[in-house]
Amino acid sequence: MYGLGELPQGFARLSAIYGGTYMLDKPIDEIVIENGRVVGVRSGSEIAKCKQVYCDPSYVPDKVRKSGQVVRCICLLDHPIQNTKDALSTQIIIPQKQVGRRSDIYVSLVSYTHQVSAKGWFVGMVSTTVETDNPENEIKPGLDLLGPIAQKFVCVSDYFEPTDNGLESQVFISQSYDATTHFETTCLDVLDIFKRGTGEDFDFSKIKQELGDEDQ
Repeated sequence: MYGLGELPQGFARLSAIYGGTYMLDKPIDEIVIENGRVVGVRSGSEIAKCKQVYCDPSYVPDKVRKSGQVVRCICLLDHPIQNTKDALSTQIIIPQKQVGRRSDIYVSLVSYTHQVSAKGWFVGMVSTTVETDNPENEIKPGLDLLGPIAQKFVCVSDYFEPTDNGLESQVFISQSYDATTHFETTCLDVLDIFKRGTGEDFDFSKIKQELGDEDQ
């Protein structure tokens, strides 16, 4: 209901139901490895014992490699994107060949219908893989597509990927977020990590959604 922040919130609640422990506002000082295998996570003088660790690249800089950069621009708009029939939610991919690039440019737009902005305002995001020394200029075709921008925020992030599959150390590392805005590659990465960590494919047939009588 309130954007992607509901995903970790939902996971936290589900974890608590099944006996999970959350250590809030705790820095991670060390991932404790013994005989090449993870045995815990240290925060200050406390060590949380564990058999596996799932984390993003920022926690294990010695186990990842930089493979590129991503430029992103978050824009505040007071209008929808032109020629989209005033759509309140939009996903656009500008093909690489259309703009003489090696990578596609991704454009997304969300609005108050997603509980992320006030009514009448829109949040647009344009992103792509960095190919030159002028990253902001690379996303110009996407910014032009948005039309007039009230305010924008540009950042360039390094893209990291793990150097091993984690089967020996039991430390399973995700890839950094790439330039896509539809989360397909992120979902595929999660499924890959799940298989490496559990030894089996995720079975979607086990997910059951409880529907009200009116939806049956």
